Amino acid sequence: MKKVVVTGIGSICALGLNTDEFWEGLISGKSGMRTITRIPLEKHDTTVAAEVDDAFEAVASKYWKKRQLSATTKATRMGLAAAGEAIDDCGADFSTLNGKRIAIVFGVSDNSYEDDELDIKPNATLKRMPSAIPAMLAMKHGIEGATFNVSTACASSGYAAALGKVLIQTGMYDMVITGGLSNTVSNIVVSGFNQVLAMSVNPDPDTASRPFTKNRDGFIMGEGSGCIILESEEHAKARGARIRCELAGASMTCEAFNMTAPKTDGEGMAEAIQAALGDAGMSPDEIGYINAHGTSTNLNDLYETMAIKKVFGENAYNIPVSSIKAAIGHTLVAGGALEGIACIKALETGILPPTVHFDEPDPELDLNYIPNKAIKKDIKAAASNSFGFGGNNSTLIFRKYE
Repeated sequence: MKKVVVTGIGSICALGLNTDEFWEGLISGKSGMRTITRIPLEKHDTTVAAEVDDAFEAVASKYWKKRQLSATTKATRMGLAAAGEAIDDCGADFSTLNGKRIAIVFGVSDNSYEDDELDIKPNATLKRMPSAIPAMLAMKHGIEGATFNVSTACASSGYAAALGKVLIQTGMYDMVITGGLSNTVSNIVVSGFNQVLAMSVNPDPDTASRPFTKNRDGFIMGEGSGCIILESEEHAKARGARIRCELAGASMTCEAFNMTAPKTDGEGMAEAIQAALGDAGMSPDEIGYINAHGTSTNLNDLYETMAIKKVFGENAYNIPVSSIKAAIGHTLVAGGALEGIACIKALETGILPPTVHFDEPDPELDLNYIPNKAIKKDIKAAASNSFGFGGNNSTLIFRKYE
């Protein structure tokens, strides 16, 4: 079976406009939460989000012409900026590569064409096009393989990476550009998640998102995008690429249970983790860190804790676990990519990011959630969980490259 490796990463989120800024903010315990600025708040119960500063527009402009960007939404531009960084990071000269052997798979639920952007008439059709990012990247770099997006709620960019791994291992492609983008903060998104009682109504940015704690009351939305470039080991070595790590295992499962609630006692979550371990050919005791889905909702945090115990047994208490959603918000479709990048950086640096805003522990939740401060620990493998509405689950396992 072909070994699949990571050769490029790119990030845009509330902690920073590139991966270095994102990572430094994360391990220093910073939070990207603030009172929402994008929309009027009078009609909303939730008033806090992890917004991305508009300075990110300058990053997108490094890679794309003004005319091209004018045909996109803000969310799409975040995705294009993250992809631009990842492509730079992978060091590939696409003019020397076989574009027919390269694919693009991006997680997109929708590209946030709403609110103020509804009044912008030019390029309306292109702005509403969910597959804009794969199409634009393909045209820019001469990529003639499959270019499409996948939409499986908050597991979408996890699915994108898993699909990329499969496409490479079958021999169909040598490289797959994967990633995902979040919705931008908008009236329809905030009101929609409030209707299903999923988001915190705590107005304090320092305590609104606090996964695995006793008084948590829901997630806080985060804007952003992440991009991870995958290649076969042979292709990466042949072009002299820097190999960051291996994507050793991945899963894509559906609980077939409930549109918004996870399967009772974390059974479906456990199955996703076990499937990824099986794909990697690894035993549970090889995992040194778990980047949890950790949404700060009552059911997710409880059931994910139960799932980790089901899979890892007594060793579950020895594995550091954290949710970076406390720092960057729930970036929805982008979560799998951004949280995967956190795992990649943890492998590279030997630093594990904390769960910030961790105050009063929940007595039912008794794992090592890395409270508030990063820890140093050399690990060989890390697992990243992404669990979405509709019962869509994905776990990615990253391993140090040998």
